[in-house]
Amino acid sequence: MKFDRFAQWLANITGRPLTFGLALLLILTWGISGPLFHFDDTWQLVINTSTTIITFLMVFLIQNTQNRDNDELHIKIDELLRTTKRAHKALLDLEDLDPAALHALRKQYQQLGEQDGRHEGKD
Repeated sequence: MKFDRFAQWLANITGRPLTFGLALLLILTWGISGPLFHFDDTWQLVINTSTTIITFLMVFLIQNTQNRDNDELHIKIDELLRTTKRAHKALLDLEDLDPAALHALRKQYQQLGEQDGRHEGKD
């Protein structure tokens, strides 16, 4: 639970325009400092190592955030399906279906959508 709170806090911080601006400022500062360090290998290694470490850690943060958002969305949609009288209750467990069954169901709903579109035009 502590990691989830930390990940949410960090995701909120890293997603702000100010954070982007600070990262951009650091990159610009690094670029401008190139002539001072004669564009040597250590100067290049600093940015390569820093960005690699940050990217590596951000992958896990993004995955945690996506998992949480996905779970929240599923719960909300499940509640809407559960409370809608005409909804197909079988749709509540879509995440348990295999890819072939999901594809067949998607085709079925595409056909229903096309039929609905044809009926709307006749009204």
